[in-house]
Amino acid sequence: MFLHYSPFWLKAIYPRYTWHVPTTEKVLYLTFDDGPIPDITAFVLENLAAYKAKATFFCIGDNVRKHPEIFREVLKAGHSIGNHTFNHMNGWKSDDKEYIANIEACDRQLGLETNLFRPPYGRMKKSQARLLPGKREIVMWDVLSGDFSKEISPELCLQKTTRYTRPGSIILFHDSIKAAPNMQYALPRFLADFSEKGYRFDALPMHKN
Repeated sequence: MFLHYSPFWLKAIYPRYTWHVPTTEKVLYLTFDDGPIPDITAFVLENLAAYKAKATFFCIGDNVRKHPEIFREVLKAGHSIGNHTFNHMNGWKSDDKEYIANIEACDRQLGLETNLFRPPYGRMKKSQARLLPGKREIVMWDVLSGDFSKEISPELCLQKTTRYTRPGSIILFHDSIKAAPNMQYALPRFLADFSEKGYRFDALPMHKN
């Protein structure tokens, strides 16, 4: 089981992580983890473009290596890029030096300057956070779509994501094969619903690391 929102106590334990963007404006921050995957990421890009929406893609370095063409399409569309390690490493189960080396390998594969980092599974040790190269912004989320889970239906994925979204929310979807059935149902409807409510969709700003 998992929570579709990030509880207050968790944010309090990790106050230096970015969980949402404080604002009263009707603006949301869509994020996509685990890509790029050609057909699935292309679906995301098409739907974002339909609503003039920008988003942030936390890319796995090895997927960028395998699929450079679709990665270039993400960049061309003006979206932000974040580091999601080279091999989708679980920080809790990884040696610190090995974990940092995997992040640096992803940096090299991305071939661009970004300070945005999201730990796979949202799991990293505090010691790893201290060792992160450069001035990283560790980006978490306050709305978890749960699109990766086979235990929820596409309809419930959309319902839960909609329920917990508020101004400034950082919303986590996945452009992965496992998440595709739920994500491909929920994302277009989510974009349509919140666009109709007057929201815009921005990318998280990238800064030189």
